[in-house]
Amino acid sequence: MKRVIQLAVCLAISFGFIASASAQGSSGTKVVYHIDDAESQGIKGLRNIRNHLDTAPNTTIIVVTHANGVDMLMEGAKDKKNNIEYAPLVSALKSRGVKFEVCEITLKNRNLKKDQFVLDADFTPSGVVRVADLQYKDGFAYIKP
Repeated sequence: MKRVIQLAVCLAISFGFIASASAQGSSGTKVVYHIDDAESQGIKGLRNIRNHLDTAPNTTIIVVTHANGVDMLMEGAKDKKNNIEYAPLVSALKSRGVKFEVCEITLKNRNLKKDQFVLDADFTPSGVVRVADLQYKDGFAYIKP
């Protein structure tokens, strides 16, 4: 009898952990993807995000770009290795709720204008500060593809 009670308690605890993990997955994780080099991270990062949403569709994802990472959000930008245009991939992810942000310090330092970017891009005063705030203040997990 004692053994049956122990087994029942173990099963109840196990189901509790499974239910808890399931609830966490379905409520949605918050993730910031940090892109600072479009050439090495662009396609890989967009693919990671697509796969992330395919597996965990309730995830809140913000992509913060700065330095050379902003290049992937410029009108007509293409991946140099594969000649794949970024804009349709960005638009597809934007339609799934992904937010893309461009660092305004990078704009100033590189003499870029907001109208050079795809309509799916939003802007943030500082990409690095935004990444830090999302992690520290807002509890976002950090991924750098």
